Amino acid sequence: MVFKTRLIFSLVVFSVFLVITGCNSNTKKDKEIVQKKEEVEQKRPNILFIAIDDLRPELGAYGSDIAITPNIDALAADGLLFERAYCQQAICSPSRASLMTGARPETIEVIENYAYFRDLNPDVVTLPQHFKNNGYETVHTGKIYHKPSFSDTKLSWSRQPAIDKMAVEKSNTPGGFALPENQEMYRRNKADMIAKYGKDAAKKGLGKGPAYEKAEVPDYFYEDGYNTDLAIVTLKDMLEKNSDKPFFLGLGFKKPHLDWLAPKKYWDMYDPEKIQLATQKSNPKNGAEMGLHPSFELRVRSGIPKKGPIDDKLARTLKHAYLSCVTYVDTQIGKMIKALDDNGLRENTIIILWSDHGWHLGDMGIWGKATNYEIGTRVPLIIWTPDMPKNSRGKTTDALVELVDMYPTLSELAGLDLPDHLEGQSFKRLLKNPKLEWKKAVFSQFPSPALREWAANPLSQGMRETYFGPLIEEVEERIKIQQKEKWDRNLFENNLMGYAMKTDRYRLIAWKDYKNKEKPPIFIELYDHENDPTETVNIAENKPEIVSELLDQLEKGWKGNLAN
Repeated sequence: MVFKTRLIFSLVVFSVFLVITGCNSNTKKDKEIVQKKEEVEQKRPNILFIAIDDLRPELGAYGSDIAITPNIDALAADGLLFERAYCQQAICSPSRASLMTGARPETIEVIENYAYFRDLNPDVVTLPQHFKNNGYETVHTGKIYHKPSFSDTKLSWSRQPAIDKMAVEKSNTPGGFALPENQEMYRRNKADMIAKYGKDAAKKGLGKGPAYEKAEVPDYFYEDGYNTDLAIVTLKDMLEKNSDKPFFLGLGFKKPHLDWLAPKKYWDMYDPEKIQLATQKSNPKNGAEMGLHPSFELRVRSGIPKKGPIDDKLARTLKHAYLSCVTYVDTQIGKMIKALDDNGLRENTIIILWSDHGWHLGDMGIWGKATNYEIGTRVPLIIWTPDMPKNSRGKTTDALVELVDMYPTLSELAGLDLPDHLEGQSFKRLLKNPKLEWKKAVFSQFPSPALREWAANPLSQGMRETYFGPLIEEVEERIKIQQKEKWDRNLFENNLMGYAMKTDRYRLIAWKDYKNKEKPPIFIELYDHENDPTETVNIAENKPEIVSELLDQLEKGWKGNLAN
């Protein structure tokens, strides 16, 4: 009887043990499942950061009836396109330094191409640096910052691109040209400038080859094709070495920046006879004479008139060259996005595409960036996110946004805290509701373009002594006639800044001494975009009340014009 009782007791204990063990086992498995699910849900998104140099909104997605851009158009058709996005300064280094630090040009003291943001702001945390500090692998190929020596290699990026995995070598021809005659022209012109003005003048761009080239070469011969292939192999290398780590991959395109070099097949996609030229070929009536430059950046190229108008035949060739480069870049973007798809990364990768500033293609009679006008400051900006609501996909927004807004936006989308120094506003909310009432105004600036070189630095003696000398004198004379007693060489060449503010309806440009901002503007421009979208007439003198209101709004700055 005792034995039987003990046996029953043992069986009960064993059964309880099995139940408890089973429960613990199931609980452990359940916890592991929940943990894995949470890890997947909490995995931070990758970032594909696509930068394009000198690209105005000359794209199919933006309504161009000539540009061949199927890959960018497809991205826009499934993402959100910003119709009214603006750079902070229409020149490479200040624009890029601003958006990459999340602060405005004067805050970081970068208003020309030869100032390096890191020298002036040693402790500022850049956009990729912020991601790196939060566990991301950060890497870039091509032009993200202004130039290689400004690329902030040690702080912004966690690794180098996988050059060792490339199947082809990077081309290294004089000036990047493929054709021997163009290489020789570049060598000869550069040598002439060095002989006359020294290496510094040549380094600053006074010795150049032709403005364009079409050659029977593969895409990777020119730098944008090579850098795209490099980005793709780097992507694969990151997956092989650390597939669990999120990445911030910057892919920067140099084109359509001068020189316009693209494989011939992209030129052949366009019928020159169908390429329409700019319709507004003169400066704004009553506009600031210091507000437009003499197209120095283009004119320094061989075969371009050193003064006077660009005739229609040449203008059509130049725009053909520009468009060919746009399509060449579009093809590379298609390759990069396909690589995301092929590697199963698309559904956890945010894609953002932007340009650093606009570009005048004969508009207002000039060729180049470097103005405070709509054509110089408005840029393409497109974003695609995996979790974007269906009713936002393929939509456009008229919200006023700025490139400086990208830093807080990407940080917020990735779940990162925002650094205190940021001077932009996240537009994450617009992804859910593109029609939200947004900023009251956005801001750009540029120091007197007429009396600055194309890098926004003051005119050098070399510039004055070259074939540009007579052209500079002509420009100066027009400014003197307009400004009369206000003319002061030091002010106009070194300290005059155009502060541009774009509101829903107007563009205001106040020309001020930026070292004495308390002084009133020496000249004001006002353009009514409702009645004059291409800014043909400055109406400031006829609208004093509106000017007064807008000057008060300008005085409030970016902080006083944010979205609620």
